[in-house]
Amino acid sequence: MTQIGRTSARANVTRDGAEPRRVTLSWAALTDKGNKRAGNEDSSLSDVPLFVVADGMGGHSAGDIASAAVVERLGAITDAVTDASAIEAALATALLDIDKVGDESVLGTGTTVTGVALAEIDDDLGWLVFNIGDSRVYLLEGEVLRQLTVDHSVVQELIDAGLITREQAEHHPDSNVITRAVGFHEKPVPDYVTLPVVAGQRILVCSDGLTKELTDFGIRHYLSTTPTAERAVAELVAASLANGGRDNVTVVVVDVESDEVGAGASARASSGA
Repeated sequence: MTQIGRTSARANVTRDGAEPRRVTLSWAALTDKGNKRAGNEDSSLSDVPLFVVADGMGGHSAGDIASAAVVERLGAITDAVTDASAIEAALATALLDIDKVGDESVLGTGTTVTGVALAEIDDDLGWLVFNIGDSRVYLLEGEVLRQLTVDHSVVQELIDAGLITREQAEHHPDSNVITRAVGFHEKPVPDYVTLPVVAGQRILVCSDGLTKELTDFGIRHYLSTTPTAERAVAELVAASLANGGRDNVTVVVVDVESDEVGAGASARASSGA
């Protein structure tokens, strides 16, 4: 398991423009190998401008290397805001790293990747949500939880076709089969969703080790009843382990603490632990 960035921190991002803004974020990240796995193939990145989870596949050694390659290449993006082209360039470089390892394995290797990035959207700060595979991003606003990403998986395709229900998908024999990944000599093609940065938002980025053990109702409960990002990640991981912990579990929670107008001269980040 590779963790890039800070597992718990707070930062201000200040941006000039027609309407200068200063956004204050706080976040926390936590991972566990679970109750059944010998090692941890998940990796995460948690620092401005990117909050990312990658879930490796192909066996412990290869999977860990694949997920680490993704977060390390994305972690090289250090501007206060980024964009889709920078993310895709980092993923393309990570693919070269991954395929060197995958070529040594009969099965190859790859990884999911999902996350959110502070980005310049329509001349303003926004969230750029991106996803490859079945790791997920959720948004809690008030008491409403929304899944922002759509899984790239066999069971999701069956759900979309109306052949199975979401409840049946949880126990389907192909529940672990994904249809898109970073690896296997295939160009990484993320899906994107954009949304504004709004004070009070709480964003969850997680591997499927969480969503296999907790329903959306359970996820909403822990996100809505915990006062800080640190408490949220601790309770989510603990609940996942208590419910079985069949897989590695990694969670990153990001809170938008405030959004103020009229500060700063350029897009930059300042932070404190």
